[in-house]
Amino acid sequence: MSTESKLKLKVIIGSTRPGRVGPSVANWVNSGARDHGGFEVELVDLAEIGLPLLDEPNHPAMQKYENESTKKWSAVIGDADAVILVTPEYDFFAPATLVNALQVIAVEWKYKPVGLVSYGGISGGLRSAQELRTLISNKGAMPLPNVVPIPMVFPLLEDGTVKANDPMKDGLQGLFDELVKWGQALKPLHSA
Repeated sequence: MSTESKLKLKVIIGSTRPGRVGPSVANWVNSGARDHGGFEVELVDLAEIGLPLLDEPNHPAMQKYENESTKKWSAVIGDADAVILVTPEYDFFAPATLVNALQVIAVEWKYKPVGLVSYGGISGGLRSAQELRTLISNKGAMPLPNVVPIPMVFPLLEDGTVKANDPMKDGLQGLFDELVKWGQALKPLHSA
């Protein structure tokens, strides 16, 4: 696939908690996206963006951001053709940092496909993913129905690397394929 036809995919590490495994999971997603060939991939860590909790004085729809962290985040999502949110499940819900990242900006999300890779205990973070799918659609983005859950994530980590099983690999490839389809279809809408 030529560089011109590749979609700009942002892989977002949704947890900022110390000791998190999000970077390991996101590195696996990032590597798979690069191997897929349909994307120009950028790995983005919310911990490095450093978004305070809803601290902008103006409504996000106005895009009159005053804080550098919000401006940086706006540029990241504004430049995306597609997004994958890598999320844990905290107390049967998405992390507050990721919810905040979705809510602190508005227009930048419109008409973009958003995939989810969730991880956690026995549920694989699916409850977190389902809650996020509702919020994503409320932002005017397209949450893809196929989520890649990673149940019991800790035994799958070896020296900070995810040792994915075949269902995980197949699920991730399916998510990439869907992101390409939706991303190509929606690109004219968010690029207008």
